[in-house]
Amino acid sequence: MSPIITAVVVVAGIGVVCAVLLSVASKLMAVQVDERIPKVRECLPGANCGGCGYPGCDGYAAAIVEDESTPINLCAPGGPATAEAIGQVLGREVGAIVKQSAFVHCRGDCGVTGRKDDFQGEKTCAAAKLLFSGDKKCAYGCLGYGDCERACPEDAIHVVDTLARVDPDRCIACGICVRTCPQHIISIRAESTPVVVKCSNHYKGKNVVTEKCTAGCFGCSVCSIKCPEKAITMVDDLPVIDPEKCVGCQTCVKVCPAKCILPRKPLA
Repeated sequence: MSPIITAVVVVAGIGVVCAVLLSVASKLMAVQVDERIPKVRECLPGANCGGCGYPGCDGYAAAIVEDESTPINLCAPGGPATAEAIGQVLGREVGAIVKQSAFVHCRGDCGVTGRKDDFQGEKTCAAAKLLFSGDKKCAYGCLGYGDCERACPEDAIHVVDTLARVDPDRCIACGICVRTCPQHIISIRAESTPVVVKCSNHYKGKNVVTEKCTAGCFGCSVCSIKCPEKAITMVDDLPVIDPEKCVGCQTCVKVCPAKCILPRKPLA
């Protein structure tokens, strides 16, 4: 037998042995996948937005099947129809579905604040953020270059007068704008939330705040003191509302001298 034929036979033999070993290994080491996972995955819209808190639709589908405590109504893009479809697959109750939408915690449009610099770079919030925390007078507010607007898959956010504004009727609460905003001033809130704080600044003192923005919260603590349910605490000179304690009496709305605490509706 010639050396060439011998080499071919040896290589072929090695290939056959490797193929057999791989086949055996695939059988012995195979991970059993619950057949319900792909069925649940088919019910999801495939947006992979992460708004449910899981890594995409695949991650959420696996979590729903593997852990019965995982709610099946967390898919905002899919809405009630998706939750009902999943419930039928798994034989589970859907439960109440709470409508959510994004909320911009800032009132800093061009009527109450301005720009401290003539920014000549790329007109994006991310680029402006790199320049001394942005070119607006308030370093904590909306930068107004529309990164969230461009990222929104539902055309639910538009920048008007240098301030991002949300259309709750179009918003699907996917959370993409939340992750996109370099200022971290957008959150996803239930539309049933009674009141919200529409400011994000942490400056100290009324004079300092009003120099930056005439619509800013200046940390007076009146809302916290007057709240009958003790639902408001001051964190870094900004009120934080505990949704578990808030009963929607709107005392904070009435007493806030800066008018930074507003009813959840109308949204902006």
